[in-house]
Amino acid sequence: MSTDQAPAGFIPQKEIVYNGLLPYSDWLDREATELLAEIKANLSRAVVLRELWPGATFWARKLFSYLKLYGRRFSKEDHILFIKLLYELVTLPNLEPHMMQSYARLLIHLLKKKELLSRDDLQLPWRPLYDLYDRVIYSKTEHLGLIWFPNSVDHILKALIKSCRLYFPPQSTKEMLDEWRPLLCVFDAIMQKAISNMELFLPTIMPPEEHSQGFQLWFDELMNLWISVQNQPTWEGHLVNLFARLANDNIGFVDWTPYIPTIFTRILRSLNLPVGVSQMVAPRYLTNSYDIGHLVLWITALLGGPENPAQKELTCLFNSIASFYHPSNHGRWQSRLMRLLQRLPACVVRRVHRERHAVPSWIQMVPECQRLTDADLQEFTRSLIGATLLAMFSKTGSTDAAYALQNLALLTPELAIPPVLEKTYAAMETLTEPHTLTATLSCMIGMARSLVSPNNRYPEGRVHVLPLLMGSLPGVDPNDFSKCMITFQFIATFTTLVPLVDCSSAPSRHSDLTEIEKELCFASAEFEDFVVQFLDRCFALIDSSTLEQTRDEMETDTQTHLESLVELGLSSTVSTILTQCSAEIYKMALQKVYNFATSNIFETCVSGRMVADMCRAAAKCHPAESLRLFVPHCCSIILQITDNEELLSEDELDKELLWNLQLLSEVTRVDGEQLLKYQGDLERILRVCVRLRCKRAYTLACCLLEHTLRSLSLIYPTEYRSTSGGFDTDLPIRDWGRAGDVAGLGVCWHVPTMEEENFVFQLLSCLLHPELERIKGHVSGDQPMNREELLQSLAIVQHCLLGAGSVLPPLDGPHVSDLVPSMVDLCEIKLYIGVDYNHILQHSEDDTKSLFVTIKIISDLMFFRGTHKKEFDSRWKSFTLVKKSMENRLHGKKQHIRALLIDRVLLQHEMRKLVVEGSEYKVVHQELLCDLLLLSTSTYSQVRSRAQNVLTTALGTFSFSYRDLIPRILQLLSPRNTSSTEQQFKGALYCLLGMHSGVCLASVRDWDCVGEVWPALVRCGLSPSMTLEKPSIGQLLDDVTDRIHRQHDTIGIYFTVSEKCVEIANQITRSQNPMPCLEAPSPEEVKEGLKRQRIKNVVASRKYEKLVNDLLDCLEDRDLPWKFEHMATDLLSLLLRDDHPLPPDAVLYFTQSLIHDSISIRKVAISAMAGILKQMKRPRKKVAVKPSVLSGQEEPDGLRVGDREGNRWLQYDSNNLPVSEDQWDNQHYVEKTHWGYYSWPGEMMIYAASEKPKDDLPYEKMSEGEKVIFEYFSDPEFIDQLIEFLSLEDRKGKDSFNPRRFCLFKGLFRNYGDVFLPLLWPHLEQLASDPHESSQRCVCEITAGLIRGSKLWSFSKVDRLWQLLCPLIRTALTNITEETYTDWGTCIATASEGRDPRKLHWLFEMLMESPLSGEGGSFRDASLLYVLQGGLAQQQWRVAELLHRLLAYLEPKLTQVYKNVRERIGSVLTYIFMIDVALPNTQPTFSPHVAEFVARVLERLKPLTSEPEIHNHVHEENTQETDERTQAIKLLKTVLKWLMVSAGRTFTTPVQQQLQLLPLLFKIAPVEIDESYDEMKQDARTCLSLMSQGLLYPEHIPLVLAALEDMAGSRSWHARFSVLTYLQITVFYNLFTLLSVPAEVFRIRKLVMQLLLDEQLEVRDMAGTTLSGLLQCQFFPLDSSLQTQLQTLSQTRLPKARGELASTDLVRRHAGVLGLSACILSSPYDVPDWMPQILMDLSGHLNDPQPIEMTVKKTLSEFRRTHHDNWQEHRQRFTDDQLLVLTDLLVSPCYYA
Repeated sequence: MSTDQAPAGFIPQKEIVYNGLLPYSDWLDREATELLAEIKANLSRAVVLRELWPGATFWARKLFSYLKLYGRRFSKEDHILFIKLLYELVTLPNLEPHMMQSYARLLIHLLKKKELLSRDDLQLPWRPLYDLYDRVIYSKTEHLGLIWFPNSVDHILKALIKSCRLYFPPQSTKEMLDEWRPLLCVFDAIMQKAISNMELFLPTIMPPEEHSQGFQLWFDELMNLWISVQNQPTWEGHLVNLFARLANDNIGFVDWTPYIPTIFTRILRSLNLPVGVSQMVAPRYLTNSYDIGHLVLWITALLGGPENPAQKELTCLFNSIASFYHPSNHGRWQSRLMRLLQRLPACVVRRVHRERHAVPSWIQMVPECQRLTDADLQEFTRSLIGATLLAMFSKTGSTDAAYALQNLALLTPELAIPPVLEKTYAAMETLTEPHTLTATLSCMIGMARSLVSPNNRYPEGRVHVLPLLMGSLPGVDPNDFSKCMITFQFIATFTTLVPLVDCSSAPSRHSDLTEIEKELCFASAEFEDFVVQFLDRCFALIDSSTLEQTRDEMETDTQTHLESLVELGLSSTVSTILTQCSAEIYKMALQKVYNFATSNIFETCVSGRMVADMCRAAAKCHPAESLRLFVPHCCSIILQITDNEELLSEDELDKELLWNLQLLSEVTRVDGEQLLKYQGDLERILRVCVRLRCKRAYTLACCLLEHTLRSLSLIYPTEYRSTSGGFDTDLPIRDWGRAGDVAGLGVCWHVPTMEEENFVFQLLSCLLHPELERIKGHVSGDQPMNREELLQSLAIVQHCLLGAGSVLPPLDGPHVSDLVPSMVDLCEIKLYIGVDYNHILQHSEDDTKSLFVTIKIISDLMFFRGTHKKEFDSRWKSFTLVKKSMENRLHGKKQHIRALLIDRVLLQHEMRKLVVEGSEYKVVHQELLCDLLLLSTSTYSQVRSRAQNVLTTALGTFSFSYRDLIPRILQLLSPRNTSSTEQQFKGALYCLLGMHSGVCLASVRDWDCVGEVWPALVRCGLSPSMTLEKPSIGQLLDDVTDRIHRQHDTIGIYFTVSEKCVEIANQITRSQNPMPCLEAPSPEEVKEGLKRQRIKNVVASRKYEKLVNDLLDCLEDRDLPWKFEHMATDLLSLLLRDDHPLPPDAVLYFTQSLIHDSISIRKVAISAMAGILKQMKRPRKKVAVKPSVLSGQEEPDGLRVGDREGNRWLQYDSNNLPVSEDQWDNQHYVEKTHWGYYSWPGEMMIYAASEKPKDDLPYEKMSEGEKVIFEYFSDPEFIDQLIEFLSLEDRKGKDSFNPRRFCLFKGLFRNYGDVFLPLLWPHLEQLASDPHESSQRCVCEITAGLIRGSKLWSFSKVDRLWQLLCPLIRTALTNITEETYTDWGTCIATASEGRDPRKLHWLFEMLMESPLSGEGGSFRDASLLYVLQGGLAQQQWRVAELLHRLLAYLEPKLTQVYKNVRERIGSVLTYIFMIDVALPNTQPTFSPHVAEFVARVLERLKPLTSEPEIHNHVHEENTQETDERTQAIKLLKTVLKWLMVSAGRTFTTPVQQQLQLLPLLFKIAPVEIDESYDEMKQDARTCLSLMSQGLLYPEHIPLVLAALEDMAGSRSWHARFSVLTYLQITVFYNLFTLLSVPAEVFRIRKLVMQLLLDEQLEVRDMAGTTLSGLLQCQFFPLDSSLQTQLQTLSQTRLPKARGELASTDLVRRHAGVLGLSACILSSPYDVPDWMPQILMDLSGHLNDPQPIEMTVKKTLSEFRRTHHDNWQEHRQRFTDDQLLVLTDLLVSPCYYA
């Protein structure tokens, strides 16, 4: 059918093309239109009637199936309506999470093809979607267990937002920025939320005229933020992803040029590559690295444009990392590098496709001037090819490189293919390195398509096809399995693309051939030879794998896994080759195969299967010729052997008979029409053989029966050649690598004819009927059979079913009614699959080995329509794999090979057969399911597990059948059922567990079922057949509860449908084309629907309460085993909700359980109580305030970030603290730390101060649940018991501050005020004075809860509280120990997190009291600082005054003696200065400034600056050293600690200040650590390493270099040496920034050359290494001037005097030699043009005095090591004379010296 005149009366959005190629495609249009009308009618009806479940959910699933079967076959209007309806449904406010998720999945599917709907067609508001996302991802109640979301919900919501953001209206960008800008406070965790929201939601695809409303609003602001922030905070990755997406969506509309060096520097840094010798990596670099997928997008989008600046950087990037790709290097960075290499070419291919071949749509095209030209692409390939060729042989396998090469070959075949070909030929010649062969072949497979297709820029590639095919033949090797498989794949790939036709006579007939075509025609004469040799190799392979050879007598006679793989590879390759042959070659091959098969007798297990498969492959290609050979031959032998009467009852039969049966059963798997000629023979053989007694024989006969029936009755394509119509055209070589044409595919279908159907039913009547009669006789007891006979009969029935399943009618009969009340029709869809049903059969059943077969038969009766789901899934998988390896992403649009396209059409046909989910549940099915349930609970475990699998599938298939089965299963578990056995009990539990994948019946989302199942699970503990002695049952119960825990998500109680939904649903009912098939619901029905919805909600809440009370009833039973008590408590805790209070009885149970004997129940109760208290929380009034009114400052225009007069009023000010009632009530408190730092929100809501908190809740006004808690917590005994339990140790040494307990106490004090304090207080005082770990931890949890719970208390209460708390905390802190100081840190941090510091002034003032008093030793000092730091760090920028006070307090104390105090001070200093950031638009902070601090410190370090090297001479005895110096050294140690900590933590590094300290560090750091461990030296090295990795901005570079040049003139050679190591790392980590300032590059070169001439040998060596590193990064070119300079140096004459050598001359000469060595070592894996000459120069220095001789030897041995692998290639770069010298050098005795 043609799409233009659509009979449906509408233009479909996008159909599945393959449907039009099915043999019954003319039926499909009507079917699809009817189905669409049904879906539209019922879906809209369900929504209008407010019936979300089951109606809307059921029909949404049908819409999903519709999309799978017909694609988007509906009009644009319908498409938009469906999307709008689902968008409304997904964003319904309190929709049950699971339902929301399933609507979201469907919506993602509808939005998938973005080119179908433009922004003008559809607009979606962003706010509802954001509210949903915020509610789910940042749920306030999830951590308290009040709502449970499915695991995949984050993932699905993100995917949904990605699909929707395209359609957000133009003004949405501004709205989003207003929403999230106020959250951009870098010190706060909320920054992560703000930036990740921006990454997800900000729309980037807009028409250019809307850009001013789009990215231009935020681009500069965020870009500057990114550029100025360092140390990769967690949110930086999201920012990078956002920029990458922006770049990719707007190529040519954003000018990235000024940012390119920065971008590439950051990319290089984020790869975390190791540089230099002893480099320390700051730990956060390892965790927060950028996502490679987005990096690749960004790089790709930057390429192109005039001058193509990004390509230069990319080339440089790959040059500097190329050596990391060499197979001998590996580390934790390797996988990232491989991913980068694999994805970059694929991404460029996608871009080129978009620019050149994509169908134009509404999305903005890339402007002409920015598109990638061919020259750009060649440049791109050149920059990558070096790394790719190295990565081919990587230790992690060659797949990444192969994928990269496949894409590079699409872009520029002339550059990518030749080097790989060269490697492949080399690998085929060597026998010793099989891994190189597998690697190169797998790369060639990916490039095959680019190699053979005629229309590309690399025409000579096709000449290589035959040599490659011939060369790969030795790979078919029985001894090397992996080589064999890759060879099969290689041959199959090439032969699929190339018709094997001998056209050597063509040049004489055609005059228009090009040279290359002529050459190809002559070469094609070799094809016949190739096929012959290939078959011979296969025969040899088969001969070596017969059963006798590969097994001992004793072992099994089934195949091993490897053998089955080889068999698969073999048969598919043979099949491909024979399909692609011309008729002459085929005849020759067929004769060969036939002779091989009939001249030997094979055993039927291993080799027999292989041969039979080969014969099948041969027969499939041309059935008529091959059947003429095989069938008469086999039939005559079989009939001749079976003529003999005695044979029929023999147990073991002759091999010849078995082999011929096997051969025949495989050969008949061909086009059914050809089989009709041999109808009589086949029938005679089947009649005899099916009843043979030998099991092997009748099994083979049953296979023959099944295959014959399938060939006759199924619909399938009959040929898969690469061009339609065969190969008799005169010039097949022009068809090489041709893509199939979807429109003109010309599939030949086999559709069963009348004769074939008659033959099928004739076979069934003569074979199936007698068996069914036999079975009937056996069941009724008239003619019982023994087990073997029964098994045989069932086998025959089963194979008949499998063979003719597609023509037997499905089971039919009346429906099972009343499963689900619904006002919407829930009927099944009947799909036409090209078969009309005529004859009907019946069956019945019984026994144990036969039970397996019976179960199989039941499952086939229910689901089988000629295909199995498993087979279909695996075929779909392999189809996508093959597609991926051979697709052409560049030209796109289904440019696949014809065979692949035919395969896809067949898969479409099979998919239609399989869509049976949501079928109706009929009475027949009910009987079958009850039979299955019997089998699932029978005595034998194997029978049970197979039946359970089928049962699970059935429950997933038949709608709502679980409601019928669950009561039947539960009956087996009930304690009243005294007759059930242990096996039945286990079987029933397994059915509930639902076999690992399917629906777990125990957690079906349906109140009726959960209400029955959960109490039944708990009650089964009382069942007589329940024994916990058997570990298997205990394990099973654990699995069931574990399963419920994992799969439970909150089940909805209150369902509402918004008016907007109903309105859209009404539009759907009124829409045309196709008209919905039902009338719109009448007003009465709508009323009824609303009423039902209300009733349903009430009933649901009743059912919920009943379930809770049922579980509580179970718990009251005294006989319940402990396991079940725990289970019930767990299940109860899952039932807490945030939309319905927990019934008071359950509150009572959990309150009592707080002091239960069992620790696990106590833990559950603590979590549950925290949730219950959250439910009871009373809402507090909030008011809106205008910040500008409070501060008296108008906000200035433009962004002003950070501390400013406008947010002064938020800050802590000790002169204005709320110390009296009036002040407390009149100040405005802002609890969240981030408000006001970046900008103010549109409406600022804060808690109303005016509202006097109603202090205590009077008892009369409490709800039932609140009274329960009140009574228990007012009871001293309960409190005693509770505190005793809370202060017990759980696991020694593993316990830490428990947030759950904190939440419990916070809730108590929040809800009830200070009522319980008098009872708790004595306990707290007692615990605080007890230094034991568990007591202290308990105080911590309660204290933190108290402070946070008192957030909204009145002043009098808070004041009283602090009068008590301060002394308590002091006491506790005097008892602080190693185990508890972290808990106290957590306690104070938790208490002050998200609180206004002015309300906690008591706490801060107390902590500031003198942390470093020195009482209680260094440990206590360090701990107190730690606790104080915890409190201040949470307050970030709002306590500037306290930070100043702390710094003033610490500065005189910086010269601490104790290491632990020094480390802690270092950390505290980092936090003090963290607020001093240099971010864009940020005002100078009110907090302390680093610059001033460093100036003061340097003043105190004066005594040290004059010394050449600083040693740590502070020993106890010689204190007569000047006191200043000792103090300075102590100070320096503390400063080092601060530098170390802050290197990884701060957001911006104060480079100037660091540089002032740099000279001191260089003086300390030694070259190698000596034996005596010296802390100061270690720290200095670490600091240098971390500082050298810092990110530099162009304005800092001159400063750094000046400092380094200064140090290079230092007297200490240690310092000069460290300059070089520092330089290496700095250059690598800031490569592109440095390259963008050429003047500085020259300075660095000068510096290295200066140090190359250093008098100290170690420094010269290091300078050589540094030089070679810089050359390798191509930091500066190895030009002729540098070479001459080095050669001149190396030829410095040494004076002849043998005495004292003139040292300067020697140094100069050594410098020259070192420089030349550096040149050689700078290209470790290839040989550039200049290298041979330099090597020759070097060899002249072999006899120079030391240290020169040593250097030369080292260099030569290194050269040998790195070039050894590819020496065959490399030696071609040298002349013969040079080679002589080299060989002499590398093998001469000096090499071993």
